[in-house]
Amino acid sequence: MSLLYDILESWHDTEGSVSTMEEIFEWIDYRTRNLTVRIDKVPFPEASFGFGGGQTDASQRGFWFYDEADGYIRNRNNSFFQLAGYQELEEGRIVLEQPVILQLEIGYLGIICRKINGVLNFLMQAKIEPGNVNSIQISPTIQATKSNFTRKHGGAAPAYLEYFERSHEYPIIVDQVQSEQSSRFYQKRNRNIMILVDEEIEVLPSHKWMTLGQIKELMKHDNIVNMDTRTVLSGISYSRDLLEEGELEKAEKLFTDKALFRSMFGPEPDGTGGDRLLHRLFNRINDHKMFTETECRLVPLRDLQSWTCTPQEIACRTPYDFKIIYCNIEIEGREVRKWEQPLVEACGMLLLAVFTRVREGERQFLVRIRHEIGCFDTVELSPAVQLEPTNPAWNRNAVEQLCIDRLERGEGILKDVILSEEGGRFYHEQNRNVILEAGDAEILEEGQLPEDYYWVDYRTLCRMVQFNNYLNIQLRNLLSIL
Repeated sequence: MSLLYDILESWHDTEGSVSTMEEIFEWIDYRTRNLTVRIDKVPFPEASFGFGGGQTDASQRGFWFYDEADGYIRNRNNSFFQLAGYQELEEGRIVLEQPVILQLEIGYLGIICRKINGVLNFLMQAKIEPGNVNSIQISPTIQATKSNFTRKHGGAAPAYLEYFERSHEYPIIVDQVQSEQSSRFYQKRNRNIMILVDEEIEVLPSHKWMTLGQIKELMKHDNIVNMDTRTVLSGISYSRDLLEEGELEKAEKLFTDKALFRSMFGPEPDGTGGDRLLHRLFNRINDHKMFTETECRLVPLRDLQSWTCTPQEIACRTPYDFKIIYCNIEIEGREVRKWEQPLVEACGMLLLAVFTRVREGERQFLVRIRHEIGCFDTVELSPAVQLEPTNPAWNRNAVEQLCIDRLERGEGILKDVILSEEGGRFYHEQNRNVILEAGDAEILEEGQLPEDYYWVDYRTLCRMVQFNNYLNIQLRNLLSIL
């Protein structure tokens, strides 16, 4: 039996071969009730940041501080991340500016898989991040920055690290270096990796085996499965070439949505159509990379003319999508139990949506080529709709307005779930994730769509996600909830 067929059977299995769904929910509830978690918003320390008008005192400043030399916020070890100012210019005029997170090191987002009782299981962690809206969320086996696993924080090494340090010894399911949120991070990437282990593994109280179907069931509930789990799962390659003889017919029986099955595993309509679409997308993406001439620069935080730095927050003078706050944090069971750090706090909820339709028996998804300020390579494919909370109505295009109208009327909604952003850097940031039936809307037909919108089958998206930095994290997360 092929590994891909094992994955499909695990996706189909929502009952579980190790734990039931009831046991998983009881485990999440127990760990939530019995772990000490305390997150307090506090002012930026005066001696370290000087936001009250004074200068930073190098002899008295704490672990985090405002560095007068370059105007960034960093820590004494120069580890984890920094906060800098970012500006975009047109003809020498500033058209956009905001703080950005600098974290150029690549961390692990890793999942261990193992076949148990004849079914492929995924070792998942009940992890608390300081910015989580509800404390515990289901995360990968390991979720660690390079500063974590090189122990720059002075704490213990993350559990199960050794399996990923010698990942070359195991069959690889996913191994990609993918982008993070490019509206907040500047060129941030993480290593998304899944390995197959055929040996007994000690399961810590913080971890539990689950089938892929059980993880997908958990994704139907608000804020249970975290962003890092979703992005790793989105990297699985569903290629018919990975199935053994006779498995394609058996796989189809596992799908209730036959159009989705054909979108994943069906042959190209004429043997070349898929390649034409793939080349068309690459061609347009490469046009953006070649001809985009936006001038951008990193600057001291205090040079952001439209932002203010106070003891309570770093915030824009006009409505904006986020601000920077400072927190004291205590979380039981972490490598380090007590610390303090800046966090990015959202000022509303991001709307992420794709339209879907069935053409010639295959399900297609409407996506968009999008530039974001921190994008590692200029542009990536994004959901058709990616509306930040302060995006004004007058700035919406026809596709975005159609989405808003459909949601207000409750029409064509296939999926609608609120899921959190990564809680290690973001405070209580949630996204509304929506999949909508296209219906007969004229604006969604080819020839009527705004520039850089494309109808794409899952097969093509799956081929593109195998390369680094072609699908943004919001699109990858939406695909994972299918």
